[in-house]
Parts: sequence; structure tokens; C-alpha cells
Amino acid sequence: MLLCCMKTIKDVLLSFKNNLQNLYSYNEALAIAMLVLEDLTGMQRSRLKAFEQDELSGEILEKIYPILEELKTGKPVQYILGTAEFYGLTFLVNPATLIPRPETEELVEWILASKKSKVQETISVLDIGTGTGCIAVSLKKHLNNAWLSAIDISEQALNTARKNANLNQVDVSFIQGDILNIKQDHELSGNQFDVIVSNPPYVTGTDKVLMHSNVLNFEPHAALFVTDDEPLLFYKAIVRFALNSLKIGGELYFEINEAFGKEMVDLLTNNYFKDIELKKDLTGRDRMIKAVKF
Repeated sequence: MLLCCMKTIKDVLLSFKNNLQNLYSYNEALAIAMLVLEDLTGMQRSRLKAFEQDELSGEILEKIYPILEELKTGKPVQYILGTAEFYGLTFLVNPATLIPRPETEELVEWILASKKSKVQETISVLDIGTGTGCIAVSLKKHLNNAWLSAIDISEQALNTARKNANLNQVDVSFIQGDILNIKQDHELSGNQFDVIVSNPPYVTGTDKVLMHSNVLNFEPHAALFVTDDEPLLFYKAIVRFALNSLKIGGELYFEINEAFGKEMVDLLTNNYFKDIELKKDLTGRDRMIKAVKF
């Protein structure tokens, strides 16, 4: 459907469906169209659905065409709009950062649930590989008394994370560093945390062939991929770090590759962690793990 044929909300939805059918399912294309319309019109999704016959202004329609052209290349809609929603908050995103995922929201929810009865206590939390800062910012938003620190190897990602902390009006200490090579003089060395959380790179080369092109072609590979011969590279490094930097009784949380649940349990068991819990996400996949240092 050409731009000249688009007038109503319904026309736009149909145009997205027709133009993106080679890349996305109908429901995915519809969801993308709704994100674009929400962003351009300021209307909530429920209102867009209720008034599909309403005509859109010429100004909005003129903005839709270039967005649709970019979408046809496979570029994720979040990168085109520059924002993504995560745990009820808005985050700036760009090709230097991964797009926050719903399963990571479940990890945040798990941590918050464990701290619900202790919300007034002062605790220290470290987010390793923070990217957009979505985990650290979301935790700080709901744990007012927590001290939040976050580390990432990418200065570009940290710049985005700092903007997201400002956008969501929270105070997080962002630190540049490589968790695979933390020196003794690094500013994190010697600190003791109550909680360490990480969603590190965990996609193997085997998994890579199954991934959607919009991830492979546009999202930062350094934040996604590990080699098949060392799939737990980052987890091992973080566990080593946690042995020195997590308080006795402190909690370690990971988002994990569903294929390595047993291996993660073994890794934590062999490194003096107890009360290990492997948790499935909403789709029934092993996606998160929690352990306590003793």
C-alpha cells in the first residue's frame, strides 16, 4: 500500500502488514505498527484499536513512510524510534546497546520480589554488563535505599545508560571496565555488594544461525555472542569476581542460555554457592538462576 493510499489508522496497520510480511509474522508487524503509531500520535494502544477508522494528519503520514522503509531493511523499530519500554519505564536505545528484552524484566521482577520485605534497608547492588542500564535503573527506581553501581566495557553504552538514569530520575554509579580483566587497582576492587546481577553475552555460534536477521545485522555482537568452545566464559569470570566482591549471604543473579541450566548449577555449586534456584521464563525455558554466597 502506497503512502497516498494511507489515511486512517487501519490503513497504516494494513500497510505495515503487507510491507513487512517477508520479515515478520502478522502479529509482529501489527505490534510494530502500534509502537510507531503510539510514538507519532501520543495515543495509547487501546485508543488506536478503538478508533481504527480515524484519519491521521498529513504530518504524521509523512513521517510513517521513511520509518516503514527503514523497517523493510530489518532494522529494529526500537532503533528507529530511539526508545524501548522496559519494566514500565522508557529507555533510550541505539546500535551501541542491546534492546531490552521481556525475559530480562522477569529477572528484575525476581530480584525485587526477593527484596520486597527489605525495601527500607540500605543494600548495595552491582549490575555487570549494564548496556542501556535497564536492570540497574529499574532496580533503583523500585529500591530507593539501594546503592546501584553498573559496569560495562563500552563507553558508548555507558553514555546511553547515564542518559537513561537521568531520564528516569535515578542515581546510578556507572563505571567502565572489562569483567574478564578486572585489575586489582580497578575502582570496583575491594567493594562488597549485597546483590550482583548480570545478563552477559551467552548466545553461541550454534544459536546464532537460528536468530532473526534484525538481531544479527543491527544489535551489537559483543553484547550477544560467545564461542561454542567457551559458552560460559562471562559467567565463570563473574563468579570469580563475586567470590571476592559479594558479601557472605549475598545473592548472585544471572540471565542464562536455556541450554546451559545444568552447567550453571554445577558452576555455582563448585564455587561455594548455596540455595541455587534455576527459574523458567514465561515461555517455560530455563532463563534465570539465583545463588547465595556462603
